[in-house]
Amino acid sequence: MLSVEEIGKKAKEAEPELVRLMSGKKEEALLKVAEALIEGTQTILEANEKDVEAAKARGMKEGLVDRLMLNEKRIAGMAEGLRQIAGLEDPIGEVLSMKPRPNGLLIGQKRVPLGVVGIIYEARPNVTADAFGLCFKTGNAVILKGGSDAANSNGAIVKIIRETLAKLQITEDAVQLIEDNKRETVQQFMKLDQYVDVLIPRGGAGLIRTVVQTSTIPVIETGTGNCHIYVDETADLEMAVNIIFNAKTQRIGVCNACESLVVHEKVKDALLPAMKKRLDEKQVELRGDKAAKEVLPDIKDAQEDDWGREYLDYILSIKTVSSIEEAIEHINRYNTGHSEAIITNDYTHAQKFLNEIDAAAVYVNASTRFTDGFEFGFGAEIGISTQKLHARGPMGLLALTTTKYIIYGNGQIRK
Repeated sequence: MLSVEEIGKKAKEAEPELVRLMSGKKEEALLKVAEALIEGTQTILEANEKDVEAAKARGMKEGLVDRLMLNEKRIAGMAEGLRQIAGLEDPIGEVLSMKPRPNGLLIGQKRVPLGVVGIIYEARPNVTADAFGLCFKTGNAVILKGGSDAANSNGAIVKIIRETLAKLQITEDAVQLIEDNKRETVQQFMKLDQYVDVLIPRGGAGLIRTVVQTSTIPVIETGTGNCHIYVDETADLEMAVNIIFNAKTQRIGVCNACESLVVHEKVKDALLPAMKKRLDEKQVELRGDKAAKEVLPDIKDAQEDDWGREYLDYILSIKTVSSIEEAIEHINRYNTGHSEAIITNDYTHAQKFLNEIDAAAVYVNASTRFTDGFEFGFGAEIGISTQKLHARGPMGLLALTTTKYIIYGNGQIRK
C-alpha cells in the first residue's frame, strides 16, 4: 500500500501527460472505461454487497445505506455519465479572449487544468466514477479518499478504471485511491499542498467542516442540503403535493432532497391534509409549528433546531408564514445555500423569490431534486458547491479548470 506522499508524487508526475492528451484520446478512454464498468458490473456488485452488509450490521441509517448501495441501474448510470462527459466539448485549450494593447501586445486568457485534484467523500461509490470522468476530461489527475464504508466498492471501480487506462497506454495514475482508512492518513492528505492543487470534500456537515478547518490545500466547499419548498398563496396545490412528495421521498439520503416545507397561511387548510395523505404512503414524520398543528393536530411539535436540519430521513418540518417576505426571510436564515423552490402562479412572487433567495439553485414550480450535474447536462458532477468563490452549484467541467494569461509580442520591452 502506497503512502500518501507517494500517491501525491505519482499524481504530480502524471499531470504533464494528462495535459498533453488530445481530446480524441480522452474521449476514447472515457468510452472504454464506461464499457468496462458495464462489463465489470458483477464484480462491482459483489464488492458493494460486502460494504452494504457491513453498513447494515453497524446500524447505518436507511438514507445513508441507500447512498452506499449500487445496483445494475446505478452502475449503468455511472457508465452513461462517463459517456455524456466524453461527448461534451473539451474546455481545455479554449481561448476566452484576445485583445490588442496600444503597445502591440496581444493579451488573452486560455483555459487550463487545475492540476491535481483531491476529493474526500463519504459512502457514495458513484462519486468515484464521476470524479474520475470529470477530472480526466479536464486534464487533471485525481486522488480519491472515499469513506471506509465504501472501501470495497471504490476499490473495485478504481481497479477497473486503472486497468482500462493501462490498456490504452495512458498513465494509470490519472486516478488513485487512498486505501488506508486511518484518521492520520486523512490528516496527512489534507496537508499535501506540495502536490495537490485543490481539495473538494463531499459529505455531511462534519466532514466538510473538518476539511475546511484542517486543510492547507485550497478547498472548494460543497455544502449540506437543508432545502426548502415554499407553497405560495397562489400555488396549484395538486402540483405542490406532487413536487413535495418527489422532493422529500424520491431519495431521502441526498443533499437536494426537501427537508422543510414553508406554507402560506391562506392555503395551509387545503394543502396540509392532502400533503400528509400522500406522504403517509412513505410514513414520513411531520414536525410542524403551532399553525400547522391546528390543521394536523397529531403531528409532532417542531423545535427550533428542526428549521436548520438536514434530516436525510423520512422527516419533514413545516413552517407557516403570512407573506412571501416572511418565507424568504425564514429560508435565508435557515438554509445551507443549496437548493430552494417556490410553488406559485404569481409571476411577481416567482421573480422576487428568484432574486432574493440566497442559494446555489433556486426553482419555480419544480422539485429541488434536479440540482444535479447529470440533470443539468454536465454528464456528472464533482460536487455541489454552496460557496460563492470560483464555483457555485453543480460543478461540471468548467469548475475543474482555471485560466492563464497568454501574451503575444514582437519585441516589446517595458519602459
